[in-house]
Amino acid sequence: MDVFYVSLFCLFVSFVLLSLHLLFYKNKPGPALPPGKTGWPVIGESLEFLSTGWKGHPEKFILDRMAKFSSVVFRTHLLGEKAAVFCGAAGNKFLFSNENKLVQAWWPSSVDKIFPSSTQTSSKEEAIKMRKMLPNFFKPEALQRYVGIMDHIAQRHFADGWDNKEEVVVFPLAKNFTFWLACRLFVSIEDPDQVDKFAEPFNLLAAGLISIPIDLPGTPFNKGIKASNRVRKELVSIIKQRKIDLAEGKASPTQDILSHMLLTGDENGKFMQELDIADKILGLLIGGHDTASSACTFIVKYLAELPQVYERVYNEQMEIAKTKAPGELLNWEDLQKMKYSWNVACEVLRLASPLQGAFREAITDFVYNGFSIPKGWKLYWSANSTHKNPEFFPEPMKFDPSRFEGSGPAPYTFVPFGGGPRMCPGKEYARLEILVFMHHLVKRFRWEKMIPDEKIVVDPMPMPAKGLPVRLFPHKF
Repeated sequence: MDVFYVSLFCLFVSFVLLSLHLLFYKNKPGPALPPGKTGWPVIGESLEFLSTGWKGHPEKFILDRMAKFSSVVFRTHLLGEKAAVFCGAAGNKFLFSNENKLVQAWWPSSVDKIFPSSTQTSSKEEAIKMRKMLPNFFKPEALQRYVGIMDHIAQRHFADGWDNKEEVVVFPLAKNFTFWLACRLFVSIEDPDQVDKFAEPFNLLAAGLISIPIDLPGTPFNKGIKASNRVRKELVSIIKQRKIDLAEGKASPTQDILSHMLLTGDENGKFMQELDIADKILGLLIGGHDTASSACTFIVKYLAELPQVYERVYNEQMEIAKTKAPGELLNWEDLQKMKYSWNVACEVLRLASPLQGAFREAITDFVYNGFSIPKGWKLYWSANSTHKNPEFFPEPMKFDPSRFEGSGPAPYTFVPFGGGPRMCPGKEYARLEILVFMHHLVKRFRWEKMIPDEKIVVDPMPMPAKGLPVRLFPHKF
């Protein structure tokens, strides 16, 4: 009987404790998830996220939700993943400064399929390995010796593709220029025929990188995988030949990144496999030409629309051209004088940012601005949450290079190259190739757009729908 009353008492105590817990804690929940919506089952809001870019207004997806849900952070569902979009300068600063503490790099599964060997280790380990593997190639002092090579390639490019033409289509020409440079400086390929052989599949590859990962014939994802395999096969062939050339003394150990990768082991003395090197070079070739070709194309677009801006760029470039002897190449000092031209390029990068944003992954639960971010959620920062936000850039759609004079925009508001430990290492490389392109362009021509209201699409980078055809008017010297 005593056992019965003891059990009854324990049950009563448990009931009272549970009641007290519910009474005191029911109305004291933990931080809520960010406001927002997750869209359709499985696909979430991916189609709307991508379609605003296809329609030429990638900022609409972000800015609409900032206005409706939160200007700080909102939740969504992108590319098959629960996601939070961090907005504004504070969001950029938080993600960039918490790399490998609260967040780490993350790419959609489409990227893993297109770069299959990169899945052997975590993205964090891959990033560390890649940054150790890269020589000091992208530092300004190292890039100085490549300015002359860039100028030489630019002269050949404009002579072949622009001179003696009444009309040209800019976007494919800009891609040809930046890809030619990347091939020359990364893997020492300069022959135009071999460059063209590589260039053809790169458009398909880039489109497949950020796409809905449906591997069916005809989809961008499927085409991207096939294009990747094709390029990697070519790269492995080049790598094998370079090994032979290095062994026979026909190639230099310091001539480019490829030689460096072949001859540099990790801390254990282990060297990368050929396919792994091919993947790394493939990533560099994409990063080394795709974004810059978009920027160069939009520079042509805006200079056609803004004659007063063109005039100032032209005058600056001609002052430099007048100091050069016949046949003399541009040098590092010449590029440092192109201050207004670079301000123009920066304003182009703000209005038509090649990098729309990038993903991170939460590696632990944390609270941001009062909202709970669960471990495993994907986090996205968007350039347009600041680039086209009047809070940071008054009259955001107005083209105004003076925004970049003096100390320039506030920290974390102008982020065309990302930020923090994962800021694009090729930022200075991109500056050089863009300025060399601008120099040869304005020195040779004025031009006008042949389609005044040509639509802009973003897939995955901004580009004119018809490639920006222009009519050229050569300068008379």
